[in-house]
Amino acid sequence: MKHRQNPGNPDTSNMISWDARKRPIVPDRPVIPFIEGDGIGPDIWASTRAVLDGAVKRVYAGGRKISWLEIFAGENAMDRYGRDNPLPEETLSAIRRYGVAIKGPLTTPVGGGFRSLNVALRQALDLYACVRPVRYIEGVPAPVKEPGRLDVVIFRENTEDVYAGLEWPAGSDDARELLTLINARSEAKGGTTVSLESAVGIKPMSRKNTSRLVSMAIQYALEHKRKSVTLVHKGNIMKYTEGAFRDWGYQTAREKYGDLTLTEGELYDRFQGKHPAGRIVIKDRIADAMFQQLLLRPEEYDIIATPNLNGDYLSDAAAAQVGGLGMAPGANIGDCCALFEATHGTAPKYAGQDRVNPGSLILSGVEMLRFLGWDEAAELVVRALKRTVSQRTVTYDLARQMKGAREVRCSEFGAAIVENMG
Repeated sequence: MKHRQNPGNPDTSNMISWDARKRPIVPDRPVIPFIEGDGIGPDIWASTRAVLDGAVKRVYAGGRKISWLEIFAGENAMDRYGRDNPLPEETLSAIRRYGVAIKGPLTTPVGGGFRSLNVALRQALDLYACVRPVRYIEGVPAPVKEPGRLDVVIFRENTEDVYAGLEWPAGSDDARELLTLINARSEAKGGTTVSLESAVGIKPMSRKNTSRLVSMAIQYALEHKRKSVTLVHKGNIMKYTEGAFRDWGYQTAREKYGDLTLTEGELYDRFQGKHPAGRIVIKDRIADAMFQQLLLRPEEYDIIATPNLNGDYLSDAAAAQVGGLGMAPGANIGDCCALFEATHGTAPKYAGQDRVNPGSLILSGVEMLRFLGWDEAAELVVRALKRTVSQRTVTYDLARQMKGAREVRCSEFGAAIVENMG
């Protein structure tokens, strides 16, 4: 069943609601909005939809079904709403109304308006946690010898840091005015000054937004029986922003989950390094060292909580270890709203060629099914995907790295996954 975007009164019987713990209450036939996306978006969405529908049909035999509602952003939105409106209010309203949505990649138009449509969606909907599971699919070509050693979930704060967009160009009156004030205050305290011809940006971080991100990461660790949450920061240099992120993270764990968490120091002082059952170890690492840790000692890390920019770098680098963004799922989650998405770009040179790997969006759909509580369908997709890769039936990006691979189109890859559900 396919709906079109409609700002009218929805059928509330098919809408997701939320309980007191901000968990989704999902009907058997939820309406879920989707954005095809730009460039390769239509290709990978068509394949993803076939896989998700196939799994739900096979597992629930008609007892459950997704009713898809098409909404628009990016190029499709500008075609319908005008070139100056790549993110219409109707799209935001639909996602708020139905609570869960999925999207392909979007291109932000060059020029004025939004700095990034993806960032604009996250901020407008207060999707404060970017959640990126990084796990290895057996058989996927990877650049490291033992990619299966890495199994982490990265919680990246989505609303603050440099992504808040507070910056001014070099030589502008605003930049000079801000720097004049900053220099005067710094000089008064014996500090250094900055050239008035510099560009300037502001990096905001708050206790409130840090706390809610770290709370979500700890709650996830508890529910999924993970052993640790690591706060990744650059607090040795940026003491009042990233250093505060670290401190606020520890405070959140102590104040909200005191009986369920302990620090790394407490683990060794009180328990001689033996992990007590039911407790989450809260630790922290400097951002640059964390990149090395994930390569050399990946087993020591379960859940990672990080500010926005660090999380951006770290999630892509971790995905590279297990084969790249083509097989990396992503979600943006708030208190009463969630948007699942492909983690890669639009690849316009491949648009409409039915060629690219839909794995990222398919696995994001898996995370969406899990979020809905439809775990049986989610696991079926994963098993079928693994089986398809093990048969070396893959798209060109994987086929060129695998001996004896059978290269197939994007749609054929999706069809093979559906067939392997049998």
